[in-house]
This record gives sequence, structure tokens and C-alpha cells, in this order.
Amino acid sequence: MKIIIVGAGQVGTTLAENLVGEQNEITIIDPDRHRLSELQEKFDLRVVIGNGAHPDTLQAAGADDADMLIAVTSTDEVNMLSCQIAYSMFNTPTKIARIRSEQYIRYKDKLFHNQDMPVDHLIAPEQLVTNYIKRLIDYPGALQVMEFASGKVSLVAVKAYYGGKLVGRAISALKQHIPNVDARVAAIFRQGRAIRPLGSTVIEADDEVFFVADTDNIRIVMEELQRLEDTYRRIMIVGGGLVGAGLAKALEHTHRVKLVETKLERAEYLSATLEHTLVLHGDASDQQLLSEEHIEDIDVFVAVTNDDEANIMSAMLAKRMGAKKTMVLIQRSAYVDLVQGGDIDIAISPQNATISALLRHIRRGDIVNVYSLRKGAAEAIEAIAHGDEKTSKVIGRSVNEIKLPPGATIGAIVRGNKTIIAHGETVIHTDDHVVLFLVDKKYVSDVERLFEPSALFF
Repeated sequence: MKIIIVGAGQVGTTLAENLVGEQNEITIIDPDRHRLSELQEKFDLRVVIGNGAHPDTLQAAGADDADMLIAVTSTDEVNMLSCQIAYSMFNTPTKIARIRSEQYIRYKDKLFHNQDMPVDHLIAPEQLVTNYIKRLIDYPGALQVMEFASGKVSLVAVKAYYGGKLVGRAISALKQHIPNVDARVAAIFRQGRAIRPLGSTVIEADDEVFFVADTDNIRIVMEELQRLEDTYRRIMIVGGGLVGAGLAKALEHTHRVKLVETKLERAEYLSATLEHTLVLHGDASDQQLLSEEHIEDIDVFVAVTNDDEANIMSAMLAKRMGAKKTMVLIQRSAYVDLVQGGDIDIAISPQNATISALLRHIRRGDIVNVYSLRKGAAEAIEAIAHGDEKTSKVIGRSVNEIKLPPGATIGAIVRGNKTIIAHGETVIHTDDHVVLFLVDKKYVSDVERLFEPSALFF
């Protein structure tokens, strides 16, 4: 596939890194010559210096025969105009834009049409991050929660701790412990290395375990791997930007929410617009403010300002003053592994959420959901089985009969409104939504081909 990426910032760079090894022809546009030079040294791709909203720049990048344009600069207007010109002048089939402004997102159904604003798929990073954090708050103790098939089934990552009923036992014991709940361990990472989960595999403390289950059963399965944490009630959010405000709005009717904002004007605006959130004007790294607001009673401290260092320092202070759990938004991906653990319980990368949303529109075949995991090394995918027993490599076959690539696991199947946890004898039917886990994303193309009916590529 021939793909043009407009914008060589963190999202554009990470996206190029994810796609360049998948038999794609990548061209990236940016006005920063030095940044492009660094990219070209690292990856096998073309670079074009210039403004991605200028016709001549797009033409130089090969827009005449590009399959897709992905505009991910930090400016919404540049992204939208790049899509407009790609449509009007080059008839580019698929156009994706990163949009951050709440104003554009609010009216997206009226704005984004081929005739008016030709953006085929809109990616809103702040909204994605807000939803991601909310899922972590909804399921105390989870490291990641990924939903598939409109939320019917979930893939959850948890750290196994002593006290979990399955810790120190084989995976096969899961069915004995919870006979009325079906679940499957899709992957285990032990000291950073993937272990193939077999029935005889023993779960050890500190293992990072990914399991698939019906969304209604997540908490039951989590208790097998760690002592269940109490439901979070008191939340303190630091930063009143789009993520902080969106998170407060999503939580304020079910939780007791405090929001700390340094800018007085923004704090006053949020105080007037949020219904049940206590908005505080101040600095969350101020020890006196945290003490006065009884930080020791806070269940989750969530720092989501645009300043990585401020987020990290305020969360460390909050944890040492008694906050039970800390979550920190970190823009620089290199910081994520450095800070997670100790005083920072969960480090959240907005790039991962954005890349996952982009990949679902880029993957071949009918891939309707993608989550990029473990710094892009692994992926969770939801694919729809099309065709019939004659044209499909998966329909009419049991899971044991399907030739999956190394390290790939079929975790669950959603058939209509029914969730089926996949086992060896489970047979795939036409239009099933199949949830897979790939330990190594280099085999993504094999999975794509597996779910493409033969009529589509012969």
C-alpha cells in the first residue's frame, strides 16, 4: 500500500515505524528538514520537505497514485486541508485526519463529508485517551482494558500478584476455580519475554497476563490473578485541558471528582460547565494544596497536563502523601518504561491510543479493531470472517485446524450477541468477529491474508 503521512511529530514518526516493515511504501511530509533526515536514517521511507497542505508538496510526495493520506500534524486546519486537496486534486481513496479541537469534533457529523470536508476517518487523540483512562478506573487493578465487538468482549492486561487464586497454579485450574465463567489466557509476559500459554503453564507472581473474557466477567477473572481492589470512588484529576475536562465530565456522576487547574480563567470556565466536579485553582505539586484536599483519601490521582515532568512530579508527591493509585499521561514514549512502577502505577502514552485507532483503518481485510501493545511490538486484532468454506481459510474450520502464525492466539469469537471464548474445537462461522492476540506484530500480514476470502485477491 502506498501511504503518505503528513506530519513527522511523535504520532507521525511512531506510525511510520509501525508501517514501514509491513510491505508498505511510506512517504512522510514535514517542514522540518532535520527531523526528516533523522527519520530517513532510521527507516526505509521517502521524505518530502514542505507543507502537507500545499498541492505541489503532495504531488512531490506521490499523491497522484497514493492509496491513503494520513494527516497527523499538530494543527487541525492543516490536517483537514491536506485531506481536502488530496480529494480535490488527486482523488486519493482514503483520507484520515487527526483532529483535536472540541469544536470540530462536536460537529463532525455535519462537517466531514466528501463534498464539504472530505475526511473519511477522524482520529481524536484526546477523546481516545479519555476513554482509555475511564476504562482503567472502571476496572481497578487492570493495566490495560481493550474492548471488542462494541464492548461485548474485552482483552485485559493485569499483573499477577501473590494472593491471586491462580498464582502458583497451572492455567488449566482456571476452569475449576470459576466453572460458570469462560475465559482464556491469550498471552503471558514474564520479565519482558513472551511465554506461550498452555494449560500446563504455571502463572507466577509479577507475570503480565492478558486474558479474554466477556466484558461482564472481567472482575471475576481478575480475582484469579490478584486480590481485587475496591471500586474507585474519589478521583483527583490534574490538568483541565481536553483530556482532564473530558474525564471529569465522564466520571462526575458516578465518582467524587476534584480537578486541579493552574490557569484561573480555565478553572473558572470548568467550574461553570462541569456539574458535580469540584474545580480547584492551583498547582498540584503544592504540598499544602494536596494536604488541604486530603490527598490520603484519594483513590486515583490522574495527572494529564501537557507537561510530562509536571505530571510525573505531582504524581510522585501525591503517592508519597497517601494517594492509593497514580496514573500519568506521558507524551515522550521513552519516559513510559522509565517511570512506570514505584510511585507511578500506570504511565499512559497518548501515541499508543492514537496509533491503535489509525491502524484499524490501515489494516487489510476486514479488520475492525486494532490495539497496539507493548510499544508496538504486539497487537490485538478484531477481524470479521467473510466468505464461505470454499473461499475462506477460517470459516468452517476449528481453531486447531487454522494455520495461525507463530505466537498468535484466537481468544474469542462474537457471533451476533453471543460471546464464545475460543478453544481448540471451536468452529468459525461466516460473519463471526474473531479476536486475536499477536505476540509479534510482524505476522500481521499473515493474519490479514488469513481473513481475506480468496476471491478478493485472485
